[in-house]
Amino acid sequence: MSRRNAEGASGVSTAAVFGEVLKHFREAAGLTQEGLAARIPCDRSHVARVEAGTRVPQDTFAKTCDELLGTGGVLVRLWGRIDWYPQVEHPDWFRRRAEMDAKAVALREYQERVVPGLLQTEEYAWALFSRVTGHVEAEERVRARMSRQQRFLDDDGPLYHVVLDESCLRTVIGGPAVMSGQCAHLLELGRRPNIRIQVAPASLPGLIRPNASMSLIELLGGHRWVYSESLDRGHFNDDPTLFRRHSQTYDVLRADAPSAPESAALISDALERYQQDGQPRVQRGDLGQEQLQRRQRRQLRRSGPRIPRHRPRPRRQEP
Repeated sequence: MSRRNAEGASGVSTAAVFGEVLKHFREAAGLTQEGLAARIPCDRSHVARVEAGTRVPQDTFAKTCDELLGTGGVLVRLWGRIDWYPQVEHPDWFRRRAEMDAKAVALREYQERVVPGLLQTEEYAWALFSRVTGHVEAEERVRARMSRQQRFLDDDGPLYHVVLDESCLRTVIGGPAVMSGQCAHLLELGRRPNIRIQVAPASLPGLIRPNASMSLIELLGGHRWVYSESLDRGHFNDDPTLFRRHSQTYDVLRADAPSAPESAALISDALERYQQDGQPRVQRGDLGQEQLQRRQRRQLRRSGPRIPRHRPRPRRQEP
């Protein structure tokens, strides 16, 4: 569903209007918020926040509600006309990257430890930001992050290829419920025509990975940039030689990593683990590491000083 028709139509509607329309059709269908949530399915709080205008729904949410409530597509059309993120401000050091995302024709990323911002759920982003900043600033950062995603969620959005190091699925952000939702979100996004998600598993140590997380950005007109981040700033480089070198490393990794369908199976496995017991289990690659550590511990014990143990002598029996 494209949102570009919202350009030049500011003030047509707001998030609160969408919520009111959704509430109208829900009540006309004789459903409570809990009843609608059970059919979608999602949490009742999600429906409540959308109706209150405080939660930004995905276009798939609007489409599902249209089907369940028999609206004739009203919600999807309204969703496409709303500027969900007016007056969003990005941190000064990140503003340049956000401007590039708004103009990019292709984006390729490699990410370690944390799911990239363009693929994050609102709950995942909130869990990240709330650890390092106050409530108000965390809300602003989440709002800014969600605003960047909309262009890439269009069916005709820019080409977006991502290779996730397995650590992105194993690093628990916000708890098992948040991770479960994040994994489900990755599976949903991977089915979009312009998005491909691959996973570089730890059990394949032969994969040649970049030294750090990075983005390869291609702009209209052919200008290309390499982007990376340090602790509190972003780094840009448009040296053609550097771009070719990083691009070659990235393309080799993509070719050697599991395909998008195979990676979806790995993400599904992670989703199932978080749903079942809330904690990621030992993977095959980690199992080998654990066995190695056990051997090393046994060797350490064997190589230590031998301490004689006192053994009592058998008692002599009286004749």
